Amino acid sequence: MKYNELHRLSTKKKAQRVGRGIAAGRGKTAGRGTKGQGSRKSGGVRLGFEGGQMPLYMRLPKLRGFRSLQPKTTTVNVGDIGRLKNVTIDNQTLYENGLIDNPHVLVKVLSNGEIKQPKKIKLQLISKTAEAKVKAAGGSFESTTPLKKHPKTETAK
Repeated sequence: MKYNELHRLSTKKKAQRVGRGIAAGRGKTAGRGTKGQGSRKSGGVRLGFEGGQMPLYMRLPKLRGFRSLQPKTTTVNVGDIGRLKNVTIDNQTLYENGLIDNPHVLVKVLSNGEIKQPKKIKLQLISKTAEAKVKAAGGSFESTTPLKKHPKTETAK
């Protein structure tokens, strides 16, 4: 083991001082070159400046707003469900009767309208007043998950 073979204890290498004379190695212009905007004390261009060309951040389209993380729900009224002939109401039944456009969405039942026949409702969400109307008519509500878009079959596995 020799003194010149020992590893340095501190891993931080001291930064070279600039502008402290010719003998110091980085004197006179201090690595900035001669003349021009970059050689001045406050010289240089702002972040994203491209020499007068329209910068990238201005060439890109403006993206306004944000996309909500909350899943979108479709609403159906108790009165609409009351008019259906089916006893069991689920996403597929509502889709087949034209009350919703897509059977794979979350459906919330609202209390607008009246229901007279007992219905077994298997949907995702319901308001308290709508649930009271359904139970008063002799029906029931069961919370379920919406239909999957691509159900996995045994052959697809």
